[in-house]
Amino acid sequence: MDELTKHAKNLRSNLTIAERNLWFHLRDRRLSGWKFRRQKVIAGYIVDFVCLEAGLIVESDGSQHQEREEYDARRTVQLEREGYKVLRFWNNEILRETKSVLEEILKHLPPHPDPLPKGEGVLR
Repeated sequence: MDELTKHAKNLRSNLTIAERNLWFHLRDRRLSGWKFRRQKVIAGYIVDFVCLEAGLIVESDGSQHQEREEYDARRTVQLEREGYKVLRFWNNEILRETKSVLEEILKHLPPHPDPLPKGEGVLR
């Protein structure tokens, strides 16, 4: 296992409060039947959440990202070159406006090709 993969595994065990909150809503195909993974290595970067089928990456940004804007911008460009759409949300936005964040994520997901039965795996 390479160092980046080890680091991703460690991050999965130590999610921030905002990441835990968002993961609760994304895991187990809870968001319209789409499968998300957390702390996944893609193109040499560890992304917070990714739906591989839809090519959508969701990032949860804390205050440290204010000082890393240039790095984050380069990272986003590289991930977009790999064919992904990248959405970024501030941690306080995820915690205070969870429903709005989930609705925004849904706007970037196509209808699922194999939807779950009504009432399961949808935004509540």
